[in-house]
Amino acid sequence: MTPKIQKTDEEWRAELTPEQYKVMRQKGTEAPFRGLYTDTETPGTYRCAGCSTELFSSETKFHSGSGWPSFYDVVDHGAVDLHEDKTLGMRRTEVTCAACGAHLGHVFPDGPVTGQRFCINSCALELDPAEG
Repeated sequence: MTPKIQKTDEEWRAELTPEQYKVMRQKGTEAPFRGLYTDTETPGTYRCAGCSTELFSSETKFHSGSGWPSFYDVVDHGAVDLHEDKTLGMRRTEVTCAACGAHLGHVFPDGPVTGQRFCINSCALELDPAEG
């Protein structure tokens, strides 16, 4: 089981940029096609920007055309939690970091390989480039 990270709202505001806070703590969404990692092809591991938990590998990243970084699988299924999301008149599955509870994005049933497309906000991620 992933240990839970507990921080106050004030601590999150101090550690995150305003955009990260809006997305990760208030379940916002960054503008499509503007995120740092939307078109990145750098090999490495994508970590939660709030707590550095390993979430996605560049090996599962693909260009979905959605405007956000997309992955067809997570590094460890215990690293994320999935929640039903009925906001905005839609039925979606929200993806959050299991360790710190940060909103990361949503997962849709239309990806390659696994049939899943994890559509994730760039600002919720930090890329740890592979060595070499």
